[in-house]
Amino acid sequence: MLLVGLLAAGCAKNETVVDTPADSIKDTGFVTVTDFIGRQVKVPDQVERIGCLYAYTGHVVTMLGRGSDIVAVVEGLKRDVMMTEMSPGIKDAVVPSAEGAINIEELIKADPDLVFIRNETAQSEGEIEKLEKSGIPYLVVDYRNIKEQMYTIEMIGKAIGAHEQAKEYNDYYQHCIDLVQARVAGIPEKERVTVYHSVNEATRTDAKDTLPADWLKVAGVNNVSINENLKLLGNKYFASLEQILMWDPEVILANEAGVADYMMTNRQWSALRAVKNNKVYQMPNGVSRWGHPGSLETPLAILWTAKTIYPDRFTDLDMVAETKTFYKDYFRYEVSDDEVASILSGVGMRAKKEGKRI
Repeated sequence: MLLVGLLAAGCAKNETVVDTPADSIKDTGFVTVTDFIGRQVKVPDQVERIGCLYAYTGHVVTMLGRGSDIVAVVEGLKRDVMMTEMSPGIKDAVVPSAEGAINIEELIKADPDLVFIRNETAQSEGEIEKLEKSGIPYLVVDYRNIKEQMYTIEMIGKAIGAHEQAKEYNDYYQHCIDLVQARVAGIPEKERVTVYHSVNEATRTDAKDTLPADWLKVAGVNNVSINENLKLLGNKYFASLEQILMWDPEVILANEAGVADYMMTNRQWSALRAVKNNKVYQMPNGVSRWGHPGSLETPLAILWTAKTIYPDRFTDLDMVAETKTFYKDYFRYEVSDDEVASILSGVGMRAKKEGKRI
């Protein structure tokens, strides 16, 4: 775990408590779990109905084998094609949250034993007051780097009685990190490929001390937007097109369907080396968009990126086989050849708001 600790060292100055779920305090009928903001929360030791008011937590709960117990979700979770195929009940789950506001009456009707919310919601006194008055136990789930993402998986596993499954997943996560780091370790810093990572929108990108900054570093590339002056809108970081043209990355990765095609066909982007050399890649999309800040599939993003950018160092890595094994082992889901093709193409795995796939 030394590597992960070093990658996350930048977060040591903040006040977030990252406890070990295995050390959680047990009480008769309850288990006490420390959440992202350091709250120690008593939750029933037999959680049967789960509210996921952060899409990422729905992915984790499903991965841990409890997708059929999800009774409340955010609307975005219903747009993930594989999620609704794995857990059809999500289509009918209550949506008691819109634009960060919780409809507490609808949530109470869903009768969850435990609710997961994101830190953004926890920052609103009004939303927390509603949850506190309802008496429903809730855990704040968020992360900014690899170490904290691994903790969220452990935390959720502990809270819903799936600690062993969570550990197995994190062991795989660490295996992917170690494998890639061992193979890219010999690449001199000045010879590492420069990469621009597009998050959803063409000019939205990665800042320092974020999950994508971590996993791209593990993959052995130089992320051009790190340590640069970006524009912060809400909790999202943006670069100007002029900045991107000045960076002139060798490779561009885009994790939103259609963005890579947009860059390759728009004249404003045509001067970039990555465009000229046809090295603008659409990232895969499975349960979620690989490499996205809210993606559970970070281990796969690391493998795919390393193989895509340094193919000679990963000739033995078969991403089709790896993808099939991943979903079978951790989601108990058999992926067909056609589905693997769709996942790796990054197209057709997420529905628009009106229901069409993109």
